[in-house]
Amino acid sequence: MHSKSEERRKPSVIIIGAGMTGILMTIKLKQMGIDEITILEKKEKVGGTWRENTYPGVACDIPAHMYTYSFEPNPEWSHRFAHGDEIQAYFERVSAKYGVTPLVRFNEAVTSARYADARWTVKTSKGNTFTADFVVCATGILHHPARPDIAGLGDFKGAMFHTAEWDHSVDLKGKRVGIIGTGSTAAQVIPELVKLAGSVSVFQRTPQWILKIPDHHYSESSKASWRKNPRRLSLYHYLYTKAVEHTFSKAVIGKWLQHRLADYLCRRNLRKSVKDPVLRAKLTPNYRVGCKRIIVNGTFYDAIQKPNAHLITDRIKQIEAKGVVTEDGKLHELDVLVLSTGFHPFNFMRPMDLRGEQSDIEHTWQKKVQAYRSIFIPGYPNFFLMLGPNTPIGNFSVIAMSEVQTQYVLKVIEKWRNEEFDAIDARPEALRAYNEYLKAGMSKTVWVGGCQSWYLDADGDPAMWPYSWQQWVKEMSEPDMRDFTTRTVGQTEPVLTGSGRS
Repeated sequence: MHSKSEERRKPSVIIIGAGMTGILMTIKLKQMGIDEITILEKKEKVGGTWRENTYPGVACDIPAHMYTYSFEPNPEWSHRFAHGDEIQAYFERVSAKYGVTPLVRFNEAVTSARYADARWTVKTSKGNTFTADFVVCATGILHHPARPDIAGLGDFKGAMFHTAEWDHSVDLKGKRVGIIGTGSTAAQVIPELVKLAGSVSVFQRTPQWILKIPDHHYSESSKASWRKNPRRLSLYHYLYTKAVEHTFSKAVIGKWLQHRLADYLCRRNLRKSVKDPVLRAKLTPNYRVGCKRIIVNGTFYDAIQKPNAHLITDRIKQIEAKGVVTEDGKLHELDVLVLSTGFHPFNFMRPMDLRGEQSDIEHTWQKKVQAYRSIFIPGYPNFFLMLGPNTPIGNFSVIAMSEVQTQYVLKVIEKWRNEEFDAIDARPEALRAYNEYLKAGMSKTVWVGGCQSWYLDADGDPAMWPYSWQQWVKEMSEPDMRDFTTRTVGQTEPVLTGSGRS
């Protein structure tokens, strides 16, 4: 005799991307008893951003014990701020442990996804076609490297590469290395370049606020203690999460005390670390602390003061075969040019050809990249965009965000399993109301503090969450079905779920 849970229908699910969120979603779907899962991954292994970024010095700027799945603590971290290779190994280990890896179709990118009659049809770079009830887009936000629009970029005759595409075959020892950019990645890689290269020219467009939190090496006895007592390890996860939640996460949304503290610590760090007043002035931002992501780093200021490091604040005019020409007319001759110029954060699943019921994603997002609750795009039923616009990315663990969003999505899928609908779509009115709600909270945040950053969209509007972490968690605890339309196969008109609201 079948139990009630066994009698319920099981959906087929396509997951695009085998990074942190794709792994998590697969684990949670399997725990629900859903096994018709296809994971399409464009590269050769799992890991996402930690597979892509292998530059010298790559590390997480969130405490390692906070940067784990809540159900899978890691006693093996070697440092408070985990190095990239350790994080990649963690995701590979978790993926294997929970049976995710065998479900992944590697080196198979999605080229198109089209919706019709409550089903998605997905085509791939290998010419394969898959159909499913749901598509989970777990492509992440930082995977399309952005290259600067500088005249002559292609004329440089030395080695040139983006930090996300690091060329490890290039020997940097004793070389003249230039790096464009001073963001989070650059702050990690520049100290390593200074150790290796003969000279390092740092081309800075905008200085950054940097907060120094001492790194800490974990001893083997500490690791042994965590292995023996997992509850102690979980306590680390809890305490770090609460510490970040009540400090940095509140500072960026305009909480006075927390912002004053962050402001004081960043300014004090600059004042104490850089003694030369001329250099310090060049490194002092003219915008509010937190307007750009606060960089957590304890090595950049020391490195930029080394004799072989040169901070260049004159704007770049053009790039020539031998190096970079700044607007003062000086040619900075280089052997290697590193582009630390970030990513295209609003691409999400693009350039994939995504087509909903009546439009494609390029037209839908032609004026504004928006999604209801960061997940639903009206007109694209049964499609979930993970870590979409207005997810609270600012100085918090992305894993925690994915766990909250995953539980939300699973509750929607559970309603499908209970045959409440075949297709679910966010109402356009709900998206408009949601964006008005977001806009109302933005004026108090630091993201409108006079800077240009990847937090801002093309209109200069922050694509962030302007309220507290706890408020986001509370609002994401249960889908508000009044904000959706649903239908069953064969229905010609969608049904307003609940009373509906504008």
